Amino acid sequence: MKLERGINLGGYLSQCVHSTEHYDAFIQEEDIRKIASMGFDHVRLAIDYEVLEDEYGRTREEGFAYVTRVVEWCKRQGLNIVLDLHKAYGYDFNNAGDKKKNILFTNKMVQKRFVNLWIKIAEHYANETHVAFELLNEVVEQENAEAWNLLIAETVDAIRRIARDTIIIYGGIQWNSVKTLKLLRKPKDENILFTFHFYEPLLFTHQKAHWVPTISQTEDIYYPEAMDYYRTKSLPIGYQGEVVCKAQSRTMGTEFITEMVMEAVTAAKNAGVTLYCGEFGVIDQAPVEDTLRWFTDVDTVFRQFGIGCAVWTYKEMDFGLIGEHYAPICEQLLKLWNRK
Repeated sequence: MKLERGINLGGYLSQCVHSTEHYDAFIQEEDIRKIASMGFDHVRLAIDYEVLEDEYGRTREEGFAYVTRVVEWCKRQGLNIVLDLHKAYGYDFNNAGDKKKNILFTNKMVQKRFVNLWIKIAEHYANETHVAFELLNEVVEQENAEAWNLLIAETVDAIRRIARDTIIIYGGIQWNSVKTLKLLRKPKDENILFTFHFYEPLLFTHQKAHWVPTISQTEDIYYPEAMDYYRTKSLPIGYQGEVVCKAQSRTMGTEFITEMVMEAVTAAKNAGVTLYCGEFGVIDQAPVEDTLRWFTDVDTVFRQFGIGCAVWTYKEMDFGLIGEHYAPICEQLLKLWNRK
């Protein structure tokens, strides 16, 4: 299975209004055909648990039908597909730190429900050789690192009883940080991929993001600029700017990106697994030419280390590649990702 250059289908079955009207309208087969024509080899389909089961854990076959039609569309277009559980019952990265809402890692019954959902997914798609499973998007809290390892092991064992060869993907804590892959246990199984997300420097990729209060009101941030420029502007935003402030790199660009990515590369090598970046991208508020430069540098580093990836995201969601903001550089980006 090739997972070299792909694109996310964010906002379709996740982070959306969950209704048949939305599911029917947001993504059509023509979109999958277009993605294939753009040169991508896979899509990453984010799915909230609400699509697949109700609040009591009962299966929503109509929800599985929407996933299945995308799986079939991808097969017809020669695309592989990653089924990413973006939100689980009892765990949502948007509720990071809320112990009343995020109970997955403290409640055995909720963990059992998590495993059971993956059993259902495996039963539906075990025989589809172009499908990969991603266990859970962006576990955040540091105190959940070991509990996450235990749940991974239990879930992988359950999946393997049904889908012996399907690729299974998972990442570390702190929003799939490059720095936390080293906390994952070495897998016992084959066909395991470690994943990370890459949005550094966050000050650039998420500038003016309304959901990140510390940078929602920033002026235009340019890339690459000097490291001192980024350190000075990252210091006031606290934790979200910490990576830049602590970096050893003298220059912002491929040197900085390499320093970040090397932590993930080393962790994957030590665990004997392949490395995959499930999300990377730049908000549609950033200067567009600087955005092209960032993507070029990231692609250079990813190619250096043989890292497959999926850009965030196809449409809308403040990062939509086919949106008006990206029009001036879209063709250049596709040439970048399609080069051999």
